[in-house]
Amino acid sequence: MQVSIVTPSFNQGRFIRDCIESVKSQTGVEWEHLVQDAGSTDETLAVLKEYPHLKWVSEKDQGMSDGINRGFHKATGDWVMWLNTDDYLLPGALAKMLTFAAQHSEVDVIYGDTDFVDVAGKLLRHKREHGFFFNILLYYGCYIQSTATFLRRRVITAGHLLNPEYRVCMDFEYYVRLSRLGYRFAHLPAPLAAFRWHATNTSTVQSPRRREERLRVQREHLSLAGKTHLQSERTLALLFHAHRLLRLPLKLAARWHAR
Repeated sequence: MQVSIVTPSFNQGRFIRDCIESVKSQTGVEWEHLVQDAGSTDETLAVLKEYPHLKWVSEKDQGMSDGINRGFHKATGDWVMWLNTDDYLLPGALAKMLTFAAQHSEVDVIYGDTDFVDVAGKLLRHKREHGFFFNILLYYGCYIQSTATFLRRRVITAGHLLNPEYRVCMDFEYYVRLSRLGYRFAHLPAPLAAFRWHATNTSTVQSPRRREERLRVQREHLSLAGKTHLQSERTLALLFHAHRLLRLPLKLAARWHAR
């Protein structure tokens, strides 16, 4: 099986080399790396030209979600994921994922654990997760880290892409939508990628929009489920805290089993 890695790119030249090298160093598996650049004006294109194995294009798009979708359309692998320019895969990540996938043929989406690192790549904390629960996803938020998440290509060929209207919570909206459609999620209890935490992270600099998009996702899907009585901000805040508490024993259990 082959894995397609799609990297949306825009003026992150200081980080993109780490991203590329992390994919290039994956051994024992077949992969392709597609970089969808949105017209960077920094050193990004010079770095891309150093790697002849890359499939890349630099063209204007309608935002990050649109860029990822363009890459998804070009992907040929059995499994597809997107890896941001400032993030990177951990050694052996793709081999671990494919081994897990072979043992779980019924699964459509596999998400692993993530290490949070700083700008220099120094470990800040291990983010270890638990199995999939739709209500936790919907009410607590997107605990699934997109940088360590893989989709069977059949999800994409069926026409399920990111919603370009979402600029911050595109992953949250996508996973909620896929789950409601019946696609099956599974947690692979192993660190697969590193998420680089810095001052220019999209989720940090666009905090108000993040809150707005989160509420939009919740209200849309509650409406579809006939639960409009849960749509008020006060009720959703209570549900958030309740499901945050529910996560604690699940995460402890996951860590215990990983020992």
